[in-house]
Amino acid sequence: MHYSNRWGGSFDFQHDSHADDVQSSNMAIDKAALVREQLDETQQGWLLGPRDVKKDKYIDLWIVVCKKEMVKWVVYSLLIACVVIGVPIIVAKMMPKHKEPVLLSDEYTVALRLALEFFNAQKSGSLPKNNGVPWRGNSGLQDGSELSDVKGGLVGGYYDSGNNIKFHYPMAFSMTLLSWSVVEYGPKYEATGEYDHVRDIIRWGVDYLLRTFNSSASTITKMYCQVGVAQRDSNNPDDEYCWQRPEDMNYPRPVLTSTSAPDLGSEVAAALAAASLVFTEEDTAYSTKLVKAAKTAYRFATESGQQAPYSSGNQQIARFYNSTGYWDEFIWASAWLFYATGNYTYLSRATDPRVYQNANASFLKRPDSRVFSWDNKLPAAQLLLSRIRVFLNPGYPYEDMLKEFHANTDINMCSYLRQFNVFNWTKGGLAQLNRGRPRSLQYAANAAFLASLYADYMNDSQVPGWYCGPNYFNSSTLGNFAASQINYILGANPGNMSYLVGYGKRYPKHVRHRGASTPSNGHDYSCTGGWTWRDSKAANPNVITGAMVGGPDKYDRFFDERRNGNYTEPTLAGNAGLVAALVSLTSSGGVGVDRNTIFSAVPSLRSNKTPPPSNWHP
Repeated sequence: MHYSNRWGGSFDFQHDSHADDVQSSNMAIDKAALVREQLDETQQGWLLGPRDVKKDKYIDLWIVVCKKEMVKWVVYSLLIACVVIGVPIIVAKMMPKHKEPVLLSDEYTVALRLALEFFNAQKSGSLPKNNGVPWRGNSGLQDGSELSDVKGGLVGGYYDSGNNIKFHYPMAFSMTLLSWSVVEYGPKYEATGEYDHVRDIIRWGVDYLLRTFNSSASTITKMYCQVGVAQRDSNNPDDEYCWQRPEDMNYPRPVLTSTSAPDLGSEVAAALAAASLVFTEEDTAYSTKLVKAAKTAYRFATESGQQAPYSSGNQQIARFYNSTGYWDEFIWASAWLFYATGNYTYLSRATDPRVYQNANASFLKRPDSRVFSWDNKLPAAQLLLSRIRVFLNPGYPYEDMLKEFHANTDINMCSYLRQFNVFNWTKGGLAQLNRGRPRSLQYAANAAFLASLYADYMNDSQVPGWYCGPNYFNSSTLGNFAASQINYILGANPGNMSYLVGYGKRYPKHVRHRGASTPSNGHDYSCTGGWTWRDSKAANPNVITGAMVGGPDKYDRFFDERRNGNYTEPTLAGNAGLVAALVSLTSSGGVGVDRNTIFSAVPSLRSNKTPPPSNWHP
């Protein structure tokens, strides 16, 4: 007899074989006696009575006659079973109910959630109730109020960094990069619980970009490129001279306009097109609106007459976000519009050899051309277009250029590897992609994202690796590179300092940020009254959670000083790259990319009847 044991194993009860034999023989009945119709009492007693056994050794259970010893064993066994099985059940019923334990997320997921919070702290305009940053409030509600062609003015968007300026060029780039990460890694965002959050962040940004030009028109002649200015060594109230929380700003905030902006217009087009893919399933009408506006911005960027970078000759822009060219943005925007519309005309433009030659020439084929940033989209555009070759393989007439993009992507990845000495590295392990200049972390984060993404492309297409000249490298080499750079940012560096505010036990406390450094105590500090907080040696009264600061110098040294923005100032574009890298590396939501969402608007090659354009001359 075996009774199940919930705590493991089973209980075995051994029977006395000799007793069983005796019982069997005593219970044997003379079959012949059963057929006798009448038996006297003596005969019946003889047939049914026990033989040669002591009295009271048996019990008549009416149906059968059993030994007392056997009955005791059965009773004891049942009692033991009741205790063993019943008691745990009773105890379990009486214990307080607890939810199933939640497994701890990997550290990249923890950092991802923090990095996204930074965007909430940078919001301008009338903030939603669930913004989640208690020391931030409504601000910039008069931005662009003097503009007659923008209903409601330029309210909304994001402040770029520690000042209160809204730079539309890096803002658009940040929205493109975040959208790209969602399109590639949507399931990972869902698994981390950040899917709705990141889409809200993107929507806040692209809603504002729609206000920077007449997005309902098919053609435009201008685009607003900046709100607020900061003059060097100025004694007049502006976004540099004043140190105020955004909520307290009371100085002029002029709006700058561009009538020629091939770079800005292309980046805005890319942001709107990429964002349309983020919302294509949940909000078709909104996605369609973004595509229409993206086409308008693209026409403005590519079909204007005399073209020059949007920052040319304007020190109020060039000092902060000077654009060194626009051919890379042409390729970048064309690629995103192809994905968003499925129109092969855009793919033809993205793969136009003349455009690519101009993009390469603008960087003189220097190593800097391999560094992805808010100013240089070329390496990202090459990877984005390589995706088409890897997963769609469209063939002629696109194969030659797609093959070149793919080959250049391989070279870009080789340049990230330390053994080839394309870039210097700090002793602590940070790649100096910006040639030892300040604020190096944003470039490392961007490279980490591209490397991790390319590794996923290879893995998902069952390609084990790639060549750097005669040297073959497994795709995991890129994953290791990406992890090394992000780990450095998160604290695996000589200073054991996390450069992501709020992550780990040791992170910057004197972040150069007007809102974080000025108390939110109901007192409105004047333009110069805020200098007290700017110059204070005390830690910021408000923690700007999730901000990635500029980072250490080329010697791995970091100075936590509010007055030195090269070390302690965060930026919108820097955090966008970090978010993209983190979501690519997290193990939440599985591994690999979403292969299909980005192709949702792309028709079959066989059904493509749109010929390449013949009259477009870059």
